[in-house]
Amino acid sequence: MTNISPQLKWNRANPEAMAAHQAVRVAKREGVLTPLACIICGAAAEAHHEHYDEPLNVTWLCRFHHRRHHDKGPGDLFAGDAP
Repeated sequence: MTNISPQLKWNRANPEAMAAHQAVRVAKREGVLTPLACIICGAAAEAHHEHYDEPLNVTWLCRFHHRRHHDKGPGDLFAGDAP
């Protein structure tokens, strides 16, 4: 039996999310999508999908605010300071 990483398990269980992430990577590489700063704090940001069926409709959040959104929900995005 082989050990499968948690990331690989997630990737296999979430093909729609993986397709959306790939679409963003390709769009960035081809200049179709330009990364912006975090909408909360202005730091370097990564793409956040609210809905994977709209792969290029993203919100730009820094790692801190992206994690906060997934951990606590969108209502807490503006609460507290970034590290």
